[in-house]
Amino acid sequence: MPEVKGSRQDLMPRKKKQPVHRTVSQICPPPRRPLTVADIRPGMENERLGVVRDSMFQNPLIVKAELGKPRQRSCSLPGINFSYGLYTRGLDGGVPEAIGHWNEFKQQPVCSKELAPNYIAMNRGAVKAGLVTARESFLYRQLNYIRMSDKDDRRFKKEPPFVPPNMTFGIRARPSTPLFDLLQHRYQQLWVQEQKAAQKAIKLEKKHKMILGKLYETRSSQLRKYKPPVKLDALWHMPHFQKVGPHLDTFPTEADRQNALKAHRQERAVRQGTLRMGNYTHP
Repeated sequence: MPEVKGSRQDLMPRKKKQPVHRTVSQICPPPRRPLTVADIRPGMENERLGVVRDSMFQNPLIVKAELGKPRQRSCSLPGINFSYGLYTRGLDGGVPEAIGHWNEFKQQPVCSKELAPNYIAMNRGAVKAGLVTARESFLYRQLNYIRMSDKDDRRFKKEPPFVPPNMTFGIRARPSTPLFDLLQHRYQQLWVQEQKAAQKAIKLEKKHKMILGKLYETRSSQLRKYKPPVKLDALWHMPHFQKVGPHLDTFPTEADRQNALKAHRQERAVRQGTLRMGNYTHP
């Protein structure tokens, strides 16, 4: 019998599961609010001993992250009824007034512009009246102050330029990039051709230059470079000591003496002392 029940259950149609509708708060949960004393339970990471205040859980240096949960925010957020953003007060009546009529722009009254003084007319009147000096002209302007009229002001205004009817305004579009030349390395080939042409021109210029022959020295150039030899005189000795030989000779033979003098001359540059017979300058 239990087998028959199982077969009957298999033959019965299965009910489809209804899809679970999730709310917006489940899909995008709100940010976690800061902890309070009421939220702390025994065994939590942020459990404190002694006096505990809500301000302790608003310090990010003290609050610890719970195991398996994101870190709590340390800043306090406003209530649920708070609306974020800037509130703009409507002054145009809203949608009904926008549908009812157009909001036309009212033209502002034009301020009367003070016209510039007409110095040409005032100077002309002063000359006709017989006033020539600067003081007389200044007093005449004070009594007969004339301003320019609107009709006279029109000739100083620039007329709008003539624009053809088929003119297109704006900035001209940049020409398209020559991709075909870039793919074929056209610019590289042009640069190589320019370099070859420049080298060819330099070679032709060197070829056309006049090659001067060998310069021969003349008698005057040789005399200019000639330095006459200076004859060194022998050191002066007293006459009665000229034929006196040395009393002490430490060298066995004359050849050993000459070899010692030759070695001394070679080492003079690296020895110290006035006679260059001291220690070596470099160890």
